[in-house]
Amino acid sequence: MLNAPLRLIAAVAFAAGSVVVSSASSAIEAGAAPTWAPSSTATIHPGVQTFTNGAQCTANFVYFDASAVYVGQAAHCAGTGGNTATNGCSSGSLPLGTPVTVSGASKPGTLVYSSWLTMQSLHEADANTCQFNDLALVKLDPADAGSVNPSIPHWGGPAGIDTNGTTTGETVYSYGNSELRGGITVLSPKQGVSLGDNGGGWSHDVYTVTPGIPGDSGSAFLDAHGNALGILSTVQIAPLAGSNGVGDVNLELNYMHAHSSFTGVQLATGTVPFNGNQLPIGP
Repeated sequence: MLNAPLRLIAAVAFAAGSVVVSSASSAIEAGAAPTWAPSSTATIHPGVQTFTNGAQCTANFVYFDASAVYVGQAAHCAGTGGNTATNGCSSGSLPLGTPVTVSGASKPGTLVYSSWLTMQSLHEADANTCQFNDLALVKLDPADAGSVNPSIPHWGGPAGIDTNGTTTGETVYSYGNSELRGGITVLSPKQGVSLGDNGGGWSHDVYTVTPGIPGDSGSAFLDAHGNALGILSTVQIAPLAGSNGVGDVNLELNYMHAHSSFTGVQLATGTVPFNGNQLPIGP
């Protein structure tokens, strides 16, 4: 497995064979968000790198409940089956309790929720859910809770949660942090377009400049209004080479609320207002 996983997914076949590769309106009562560190000094925020047993990914959004603060990563970042193991209902995963190194944190975080492990324990049978439900939570050590800000670097937001997917041609925004770029941060902010929804709304096909690459796995995506749209999950050959699949965070959170003990976890909105008019040329 590449030390910076991004799953491969495609809907096309080649002569050598097929390439494997589509509302968080829960009933929880809204709780008061923690007091966040200033965005200018926070060392933990969306876009920081996470390392799970050596595999590098990018944190998406910040989450919280009454007891803890979490950063999100893709569930496949703890996968054990290689970067073509894409089905969360059958692919191997490291267990809950696995330590996760979070850039900017003084102590390791802990993998406390995985959609893959949850679906496997429930014997989930829906094909779209199995293929695209790709969310994990990393609980931060209490010593690092005061170093967190939920704002997306460069773009600001999220302003809320997108609950109705995207339309073809809609502008989308992201911030990747793959170590394969060698620290060239001008390539981290990304702007692109939606190519349409997939998997019954569980996934959104997107194309950005530059495309997400291994190590960007788990990156946050925002819709045209700065709402949290989803989580970078796959690199795709179809419908457009170099496009990406983005798991729908609204459906992923709904699933977590319905099928785990994390019923009170909420996505944190940014303290910096969303500004999609900036050129994607620096953090």
